[in-house]
Amino acid sequence: MRTMEKTIPIVLVLLNGLFFAAEAMVPEGMIIFNDNGGWCWFQDERVILHKGMLLIGSVADKNGTDGWERDGNIEVTTYNVGRREPLGRFVLHPHLQADDHNTPAFLVLPNGRILAMYSKHGSDKQVRYRITKRAGDPFVWLPEKTVEREAGVTYSNLFCLSEENNGQGRLYNFYRGENWNPNYIVSDDKARSWRYGGRLFAFGGRPYLKYTSNHIDTIHFIATEHHPRDYDTSIYHAYLRHGNLYRSNGSLIRAVESGPVRPDEATRIFKGDKNNVAWTIDMHLDAEGNPYIGYSVQKDENPNDLRYRYARWDGGQWKDYFLAYAGTRLYEAEADYSGLIALDPSHPDGLYISTDADPATGQPLISAGDGQRHYEIFRGITDNRGATWTWTPITQDSEVDNLRPIVPIGEPTILLWLRGTYTSYTEYDLDVVGIIEP
Repeated sequence: MRTMEKTIPIVLVLLNGLFFAAEAMVPEGMIIFNDNGGWCWFQDERVILHKGMLLIGSVADKNGTDGWERDGNIEVTTYNVGRREPLGRFVLHPHLQADDHNTPAFLVLPNGRILAMYSKHGSDKQVRYRITKRAGDPFVWLPEKTVEREAGVTYSNLFCLSEENNGQGRLYNFYRGENWNPNYIVSDDKARSWRYGGRLFAFGGRPYLKYTSNHIDTIHFIATEHHPRDYDTSIYHAYLRHGNLYRSNGSLIRAVESGPVRPDEATRIFKGDKNNVAWTIDMHLDAEGNPYIGYSVQKDENPNDLRYRYARWDGGQWKDYFLAYAGTRLYEAEADYSGLIALDPSHPDGLYISTDADPATGQPLISAGDGQRHYEIFRGITDNRGATWTWTPITQDSEVDNLRPIVPIGEPTILLWLRGTYTSYTEYDLDVVGIIEP
């Protein structure tokens, strides 16, 4: 592993028939945590901060550093934040599958051990997991175990509700599986065994969900009806508490054991149509326990006009606003793939986006480094709960793309993202990079 404080190679750029020298900028203090890794955005938490150590989950690809030797490795990278020191990289499962959908999710268990859960991209029925041998020690992991489900599984989203199971804590893993819908398994013995919990959300297609929790008694989720290439998707919100499903305003839908939520039973935040096709990206809770979210919208059936939006529940209603121009699709086969949003979990009035357009105007971002259009990272700040935003570049004039930012829960604030070339979810050459206290 290596770190990089600042690298500024000088390149020659041809513009208007004239060559001039330009600096290919790298942010001050940027660290390369892993020189070959990618992640999708429907697993959480992909990165955790625990006892001063950063644990980062990712999937290596043959196009990156070390090539086929690491292709499909499910990896966890550990970094000491206080000492600014890389601690090592551990392979949870070698050569599982070269697909960024297989990224592990992490959870610190009530006994202090760390749980990692991951799966293939729907091509088998195994939810895989490993647990650290000792509390607080991310370097020694027990052998892999599996939970067999009844359909191909994808993604893991891990939570512990401390009030459940007679105050001993109940573990939840939400995954896509049976009926292509979100289901969950639970554990009451600190992940030694798992049982099926239920089906959370129901639709004939593939709903895409993001989750967050107060870690006490409630798990919130936002959802679409389907994949946005197959449906004019909207955004809905509901939450699970003590086995019951509720709308945003607290009105009861029903007990989860009585059947999953249909989209029209939850609270609709954004109504999609053929000119406004939405996709979930991120969600957290503010200090009052109210959810705030970021999501994308493809405008006017144009894959080169994606927009970001921000919505926040104020205790009585959702306030939903235009956030920024998201630019173009990430690649041709996925017209709704954007560079993504990372909400700041500690500061609802701040966030980060990846875009290849000026966030405020939508004008293409053309790098002075190579004259090409690239995705850059911006920080956004609002002083009116999301109605308007001020933007500051974190990266600029890059010669590669900067994608899929994450801000892990905890202090200090740490911004991570993927930097390099993204061809598809199975073909990429990316570094996992970041800045501590950006």
